Amino acid sequence: MSRTERRRPPTIHDVAREAGVSRGTVSRVLNGGHNVSPAAMEAVNAAIRRTGYVVNRHARSLITGRSDSVGFLLTEPQERFFEDPNFNVLLSGCTQALAAHDIPLLLMIAGDEPERRRITRYITAGHVDGVLLVSSHSGNPVAERLEKAGVPVVACGEPLGQGGRVAYVAADERGGAHQMVRHLAASGRRRIAMITGPLDTPGGVQRLAGYREELAASGLPADETLIAEGDYSRASGEAAMGALLGRAPDLDAVFVASDLMAQGALAALERAGRRVPEDVAVGGFDDSPAALATLPPLTTIRQPWNRISAEMVRLLLARIAGDEASGVILPTELVRREST
Repeated sequence: MSRTERRRPPTIHDVAREAGVSRGTVSRVLNGGHNVSPAAMEAVNAAIRRTGYVVNRHARSLITGRSDSVGFLLTEPQERFFEDPNFNVLLSGCTQALAAHDIPLLLMIAGDEPERRRITRYITAGHVDGVLLVSSHSGNPVAERLEKAGVPVVACGEPLGQGGRVAYVAADERGGAHQMVRHLAASGRRRIAMITGPLDTPGGVQRLAGYREELAASGLPADETLIAEGDYSRASGEAAMGALLGRAPDLDAVFVASDLMAQGALAALERAGRRVPEDVAVGGFDDSPAALATLPPLTTIRQPWNRISAEMVRLLLARIAGDEASGVILPTELVRREST
């Protein structure tokens, strides 16, 4: 055998010969294992391991019409990807879930309309088989454009204004807000403020709704001066907390709709000379790494990020295969720490 032949990468024919099956059987295994017996499946997979065979994705895409890759599309400015730890946690979880299927994940960021148009053209040209859509504001046309083009999409959070047309996976954001406000009220707090997320996002709307509903359930009066809007950034949490202290200096607790904003709120409280939790109790949302980076550590609502990632991938692969998929809502959990 020549040096050239020794270096030749193994082919599907080599796998078939090693496994003692036909080339067609190997092909069916590589494309999902339909109509393949368990014994043949085991033999082919063992032969792949022994030969070191690697799928030629380009060749397979020419046959199947698929790219064998998935897009992770964040419709936020690029700097938000590096600031907000939730995006990295979600990206990592989706990457791992897809790795189990030997599918690579392409990160795409489209923070403004020109970028969204370019990314939409790229996706609809067939460069990915489906899209995991993250942080979709109401009025953001990306989900609708992709759906109309026949691109399978699964969103993180229930997209506003889509009428159930887009499959999604979400934490129980309204229920999590109930948990936090109930906890603050049970500890004796009576002037419970809230810093919301953007009110054109599902998290912003649902967490505010839960806050208002639980105030009523706890017998506490609604007071619009106790509500300030943020945009999930640390700076917006700090600014919103300053505004709340200015118009409601007697507040004794604040529910902040993200841990990152809660970091900013804690900075504003420290600057104002308010002790946490003695003077003001502070609760966050997400249980992101930011919750453990605060002093004191932050009581928060835990989102099940690993399950969210796994469910998003599961639904997207089902949609790529032609199955229907709708919405999945996963439970949240109150995590008590020293800030309350």
